Amino acid sequence: MPALLYEKRGEVAYITLNRPEVHNALDAEVVVRLAEAWQDFADDDSLRVAIITGAGDRAFSSGADLRKLIPLMSGARQPEDEWDQKLVADRRLTNIALLRGFELYKPIIAAINGFCLAGGAELIQATDIRIAAEHATFGLTEVRRAIIPAGGSMVRLPRQIPFSKAMEILLVGDSMSAEEAHRIGLVNRVVPAEKLTETAEEFAHKIAENGPLAVRKIKETVLKALGRPVEEGYALEDEATRVIMRSEDAREGPRAFAEKRPPRYVGR
Repeated sequence: MPALLYEKRGEVAYITLNRPEVHNALDAEVVVRLAEAWQDFADDDSLRVAIITGAGDRAFSSGADLRKLIPLMSGARQPEDEWDQKLVADRRLTNIALLRGFELYKPIIAAINGFCLAGGAELIQATDIRIAAEHATFGLTEVRRAIIPAGGSMVRLPRQIPFSKAMEILLVGDSMSAEEAHRIGLVNRVVPAEKLTETAEEFAHKIAENGPLAVRKIKETVLKALGRPVEEGYALEDEATRVIMRSEDAREGPRAFAEKRPPRYVGR
């Protein structure tokens, strides 16, 4: 079995980190396959939303494989297979896999089914809606290994939760429960494990029913406006509005409402 599964079911893409025997730790194969999956998801106009999760019921991801990936990236280990070689040849794949600097404006839902640590916790920060199983735990533990969470957390986390809490997570390296992650706003919902996939799919299907161009423009505008002065944000909002109001979907939505029928959105 590949270390990452990528499936398309209608308008939803399903991405599963598939190394349950090592808590879905990220090795070179996972990183390369994940980067390829995001690129395909971005390019496939039939796909409107993605769900990412981990195989099994114990872990979403425990982060980078400390025996394989970190030694490869630090130069302590030489490439041993095609996946190692691909990653060493193109270090940008790591950024793409973690959606760091890669423009992807389709929504992503994380279904977090257990340990979500280090690189796993970095990955969910690039998602838009996060559903956690009750037994999930979260943490950025890199500092305990004398390394840093360089997959976006030092930039993203203080923008997503209160500053002091972000600094505690980054500097101390402790883990926290799903309930605490929900309390501080890191995840949207905490549900029983048996309801995790169902809840993620409910969100996915609701999003997929909305105007796809409007959905993408909302995400794009929000991300581009983060950290900018308010007036610059309004300018981005105005530009998005001009694009949307010229679209076929913006005419179809009100028309369908007036005619009391489901809308037929085409994404343009």
